[in-house]
Amino acid sequence: MTVRLGVLLSGSGTTLENFLTRIGDGRLDAEVAVVIASRPDAYGLVRAENAGIPTRIVARKSHADSDSFSAAITEALDEYKPDLVTFAGFLSLWKIPSHYEGRVMNIHPALIPAFCGKGFYGSRVHRPVVESGVKLSGCTVHFADNIYDNGPIILQRTVPVRFEDTPDDVAKRVFAEECEAYPEAIRLFAEGKLSIEGDRVRIAE
Repeated sequence: MTVRLGVLLSGSGTTLENFLTRIGDGRLDAEVAVVIASRPDAYGLVRAENAGIPTRIVARKSHADSDSFSAAITEALDEYKPDLVTFAGFLSLWKIPSHYEGRVMNIHPALIPAFCGKGFYGSRVHRPVVESGVKLSGCTVHFADNIYDNGPIILQRTVPVRFEDTPDDVAKRVFAEECEAYPEAIRLFAEGKLSIEGDRVRIAE
């Protein structure tokens, strides 16, 4: 089944670009139905427009509270009827309505439940990883709920953290794994192989 994706982003859109590359070469059976940005200057909008994908700007700063912001996001998504909504570097909180529960994914550049939560993104994840002395980091794809970096975990991939690493070194290593893990999670969803059981995800064989 070709899965229709809604993509929510706030920045450069490198995750979106990964989706588009894999759709283009046949490794991901999906189509991006709409890209919604929480910032009007997000470069991900340019990537989407260059690919002929409809875009919407729902600026967080233009809404008085998270309820009105979330309602505007939901309205924009509903117009395009995605099967699955994917966070692709989306830095605002969208309060997920009931009709999207179990159909929203996020990827986080660390091994949840470590180094996650509000404010943990980009270098704000990788710097504390390096400074903590942990020997492994990685990425986590999970079903999103209404708490930052929370929800049932679908897939995790690991990378080594070496003593001499900088945050940028870890970031590059982790992003390479993100490019594999996120499309794989989307594929499993499209094939109906994911089921949420309590706080865990069962992956069918």
